[in-house]
Amino acid sequence: MANENGHVLLYHPASEEDIKQDNNADRRTQTLSRLSQYTRLESLPTCPWNTADTDRNDAADNEILHAIFLNAAHGLVTEDRGIHKKAKEHGLLERVYTIQTAEDLLRRLHGRVSVQLPNIENVPLFSLDSHLGGQFFNSLREGYENFDNWFREKAKEGRNAWVNWESNGVLGGICIYDQQHNERITDEIMLEGPALKLATFKVGENSRGKKIGELFLKAAFLYATKNRLENIFIHGDSDRHHFLFEMLEDFGFKRVGFDPGSQGRDAVYLKRHPVNPPQEELPSFDYLRFYFPHFRHDENVEKFIVPIKPEYHQILFIDYPGQQMNIFSSQSSVGNAIKMAYLCHAPTKKIRPGDIVLFYRSGDEQAITSIGIVESYETLSVAEDIVSRVKRRTVYSMPEIKLMAEKPTRVMLFRLVKHLSTPLPQEWLERQGVLKGAPQSITKISHQSFERVLSHEN
Repeated sequence: MANENGHVLLYHPASEEDIKQDNNADRRTQTLSRLSQYTRLESLPTCPWNTADTDRNDAADNEILHAIFLNAAHGLVTEDRGIHKKAKEHGLLERVYTIQTAEDLLRRLHGRVSVQLPNIENVPLFSLDSHLGGQFFNSLREGYENFDNWFREKAKEGRNAWVNWESNGVLGGICIYDQQHNERITDEIMLEGPALKLATFKVGENSRGKKIGELFLKAAFLYATKNRLENIFIHGDSDRHHFLFEMLEDFGFKRVGFDPGSQGRDAVYLKRHPVNPPQEELPSFDYLRFYFPHFRHDENVEKFIVPIKPEYHQILFIDYPGQQMNIFSSQSSVGNAIKMAYLCHAPTKKIRPGDIVLFYRSGDEQAITSIGIVESYETLSVAEDIVSRVKRRTVYSMPEIKLMAEKPTRVMLFRLVKHLSTPLPQEWLERQGVLKGAPQSITKISHQSFERVLSHEN
């Protein structure tokens, strides 16, 4: 982990002298040979903590700690309890680590949390080499003449990709991604710290319409959230791939300039992904679009509980943890999406864009499971109009929509924000005064009730 992330591992000359005192010749030789893997710390001043009366072992420990005191290195890793005791005496204890605490520190600094969603798989790039010569990559080669060499170079670097497979084992889509550090994405913009780069983003012709692009974005947002990455960016030919960049703009990406290495050919699109909610006055739906997964939930935003049957919940929310049985789902592709639709005959006539909806799974769980933000809400009476409005977002079939359209139908378009880490059962909801009983239709709740739900989640 240290080598992978640019940390230099040093050893102190005093350690070398200490090893040379080992009476076991084989062990001494093996241990000294391992030192060649590391860098020797040089030009160290005399340690003032040593006197003529200090024994050899204590003198070596003091010299090593004095190097830390002088800031010759950030920290010291040792299992020697005596050195840890001395470090405390010199006020250096926080900079002296055991192997375990050093590993924990590196994991906190650089550990990458992977994500798993139905219908996509996270794979090392080298595992796709046998597919590289296939038709799927032809369009990428057309736009980048050295694509195969670039692909294999990135595979050597250990890069990963999210992939979608068609049923016959053919690639359906790919999103190659990587964490970049202090990356200059345009001549004017350098992103401080780590950021998520989406290096290649393609959905095959046979997989289009299955919301694979949104599924890749869902993975990217989740990955950035778990790894506390505050920026996501991608660059490419916006004319050649205009449908991709239109989709990205709909999810808050903004064109910020051109990639310095492309001689002005590739536009750069950046999405800010702050760890903490920004204090910015935006309409609540726009706030979600630009700062997902953060959303406005102040008193000016209305909150509703929306009941949904288990069979529809299972299709719509395929990544709901309670039902994620397989990495690849045979259910409708609507569950791949972030943008979804809900149809009903609720008496509620007015719900505004940006309002919050809490989905209550009726039947088996009888609990609030998920949070969404309303994109639009309207009443339609013609089946064809409903189909045109919901497109591929809905779990309902055409016969079901025609049957529903016999009465004025509420059409809610929304974006899924997240599933609750712990579903909130009806008993809890009633005890907290959020509900008086099982909701039979869309039910408005107070701001205070929603905050109780949110505080329980946090």
